[in-house]
Amino acid sequence: MTTFELDRQSLLVLDRIVAAASHQDLNRPTPCEGWTLADLLRHQVSENHAFAEAVRHGVAADWDAGHLGEDAYASYAASVDDFLAAFGEEGALGRELKIHEFGPLPAEIAAAMHLVDTIAHGWDLAKTMGVPYEPVPEAVHAALEFAAMVPADPAAREAGGAFAAIVDVPTDASELDRFLGLLGRDPGWQVS
Repeated sequence: MTTFELDRQSLLVLDRIVAAASHQDLNRPTPCEGWTLADLLRHQVSENHAFAEAVRHGVAADWDAGHLGEDAYASYAASVDDFLAAFGEEGALGRELKIHEFGPLPAEIAAAMHLVDTIAHGWDLAKTMGVPYEPVPEAVHAALEFAAMVPADPAAREAGGAFAAIVDVPTDASELDRFLGLLGRDPGWQVS
């Protein structure tokens, strides 16, 4: 199964979580320090549209331009549709593009980067909403393998700003928990 197909299946898992969120839920805190659910969803909307623009044009003009509007779920769903349509275009995965400051790189690598984002933010969403997170196991495995390539040096992580310092988890932890730890998330995080 391709990385893009794993990401598509994973986005279906997130869709059920986001669809269940009410307007009142948008102020809930998330595992992303300082972000509410609204902030997290706006980030995902921004990233989904920017990934789509990058695969269509080689680069995205703005990685932070997403808006939730009056209907957060509709905005989120439209951004997912845009991402899936762009990466699903014939020949899209063979293109070169720039993601933030990375690239040019193959769209297949960009799809793996998006998958990492999808799996991580799916967990963030589930924790925020207090619902079970049941990601596609094969997608978690692929995301874990990609996350293992992220530099572990705290200074490099701080400079890039995308990942916090690695959180130690037991060696016999699940692949999801090991993945979360590599990205700087505490698998035991709970809404306080």
